[in-house]
Amino acid sequence: MVSTFVPFTALFAAVLILMAGVGLLNTLLSLKLTLAGFAPQTIGGIMACYFVGLILGSVQGHRLIERVGHIRAFAVFAAVTTGMVMLHGLFVSAALWALLRLLTGISIIGLYMVIESWLNECTEPRTRGRIFSVYMIMSYLGMAVGQQLLNMGNVATQELFFLVGFLVTFSLVPVAATHAIHPELPSAQHYRILPYFKRAPIGMLGSLSAGMINSAFYAMGPVFGHQIHLTVSELSAFMTATILGGLAFQWPVGIISDRFDRTLVLPLLGVMVAGAALLVIVVAEITYWLMIGVMAMFGGLIFAVYPVAVARAHDLFERKDIVPVSSCLLFSYGIGAAVGPVGASTVMTWAESPYGFMGYIAMIAGIYAVVTWVLRRIEKVEIVPVADQVGFLAMESTSPMAVQLDPRAEIDSKGL
Repeated sequence: MVSTFVPFTALFAAVLILMAGVGLLNTLLSLKLTLAGFAPQTIGGIMACYFVGLILGSVQGHRLIERVGHIRAFAVFAAVTTGMVMLHGLFVSAALWALLRLLTGISIIGLYMVIESWLNECTEPRTRGRIFSVYMIMSYLGMAVGQQLLNMGNVATQELFFLVGFLVTFSLVPVAATHAIHPELPSAQHYRILPYFKRAPIGMLGSLSAGMINSAFYAMGPVFGHQIHLTVSELSAFMTATILGGLAFQWPVGIISDRFDRTLVLPLLGVMVAGAALLVIVVAEITYWLMIGVMAMFGGLIFAVYPVAVARAHDLFERKDIVPVSSCLLFSYGIGAAVGPVGASTVMTWAESPYGFMGYIAMIAGIYAVVTWVLRRIEKVEIVPVADQVGFLAMESTSPMAVQLDPRAEIDSKGL
């Protein structure tokens, strides 16, 4: 068992270090903008640029990897990311930070693509599921560690930007030092999303909704925490609990989605996300630690929507369609992620309350639950028997290369 993971130790270490830097940077920027006095809508617009960059980078990033190889491409993307981080620390300007967020998104998705395509090409079908799981765990743990690193310096100064730069740069070390030969990159392919949307609207809308909610959490969660008067250490625990809850809930939610009709599980998830968001509003005024417990549950629910939506979409297609379907789901998620911070900040401004943040999430989740239920009731969606559903896979959305890493795509290649 251990020998399966040894060849990927360097890549897993790079993932952990990189995600710690990314997690710290996202929270730090939202908090810095809040402390600088920017309006929530301005913050939402700036943070949304990062997710736009992720979309753009996912389309073009493979070109550099194909041209110079995995290790050199990783070095280029890491250098660009570090440079962008340092520039954040030198100047506080809404227009400049929006541009830097866009460029950071492009370079970071490039880092994800290098790691994920490397893992994909160097794993065998029989071990791919385990490798995928460890990769996902390292991603969540790295993001959680990044939240705790917020306590390592003064948010009002520039020192934490240097820590982020160090982490991104240091993630290059295990990659550059590995003896493994870098593999060839899978050829990039483009797919039309409309045919897949018509066949699997619940899955596609679930991915869109997950993007709108998850990106709002990462971008505006720190703003919400600051506005309800959490200290930096309390805010870091607030973010950490949500992320670790997301990791912990993947498997129990997966078991439920495998045993019951997913066209029922998904609207139920939507209702529960909406309920959890509204519950946060109530408990936030009662006690801090009760709110942390609710946030862990909240994180477990919001981060489960995307993988269940992916599984639902795959229920309707042949195994050979897994890669194009997953690509379209990821694109749908990306569109939602670009909209999420703007939507959440707009509702916060309109409500004139930080609790507008949770109200936004409850609204998106509630609308998705209603739409999904209505589609099911008017027989606009195909019901797949539970026995014929594909297996749930705990996952998060990163780059298009993660689609290739999905072990479900290997089953058809073996003639099963």
